[in-house]
Amino acid sequence: MSEHKLPVKLVDATDESLFGGKNVSLGSAIREGLPTPGGYALCVDLVNEIVKGNQLAINEVSALFDELAPAMAVRSSAVGEDSDEASFAGQHVSILNVMSVESMLLAIQQVHDSAFTPEALAYRERMKVTGEPAIAVVLQKQILSDVSGVMFTHNPVSNVSERYIEASWGLGEAIVAGLVVPDSFRISNSGDIIEQVAGEKDVELVATADGEAVEREVEGDRVTALCLSEPQLGQLHELAKKCESVYGDQIDIEWAFHQDQIYLLQCRSITI
Repeated sequence: MSEHKLPVKLVDATDESLFGGKNVSLGSAIREGLPTPGGYALCVDLVNEIVKGNQLAINEVSALFDELAPAMAVRSSAVGEDSDEASFAGQHVSILNVMSVESMLLAIQQVHDSAFTPEALAYRERMKVTGEPAIAVVLQKQILSDVSGVMFTHNPVSNVSERYIEASWGLGEAIVAGLVVPDSFRISNSGDIIEQVAGEKDVELVATADGEAVEREVEGDRVTALCLSEPQLGQLHELAKKCESVYGDQIDIEWAFHQDQIYLLQCRSITI
């Protein structure tokens, strides 16, 4: 297989025309010292070869599994995705808690195919993104988060220059799927806590040993207890400042905490 089609470490993904916006953004975060989980970038051509069943391509990617075990996230990184003009958030699937080589290869296929659904193609047309979808893939070590969520460095609801955070227990997909009413927080640009509103977090998504993300009932006071402490909010504020220095202002950050260690999962411009 030609060298330009081989997987590269995320830190070495620099060419958006080959690896798509998300791979390049994550690579930039790692190079800048942001707390981003490591992984690999699969270029568009390599993904296409895997989808076609090219055994050499399949073998190259299968060999990465042990390094990313026990669990990885498989995400899209389309060329033109998460640009200032068009965020493809929610248009392409992400597969979490991938725990076997077979599941990894299936997830790559699913991520690729999700760019060709009628909904995704209609979004491309609506946002005036021309040409056929060109799908690269992120293989990233998954954080088995205790708390996770999203943070906007500019409040998209009130259009105020402040940090707006939504958070819940477990994996962040509980928020995305609407399974919970998340806690919400507003923090000033100087780091002062403006508002904390407890949600109704009666379930959490947790990873199981057999590769499933399952709902687990949240018991007792944890349902309405704030899931972020003041020190953790301080860490999120510091992460926002670091991300702004790298990516500019008005950005959307996905983050997670595992055993009080903060992680940046992805970062993109806020688009309305």
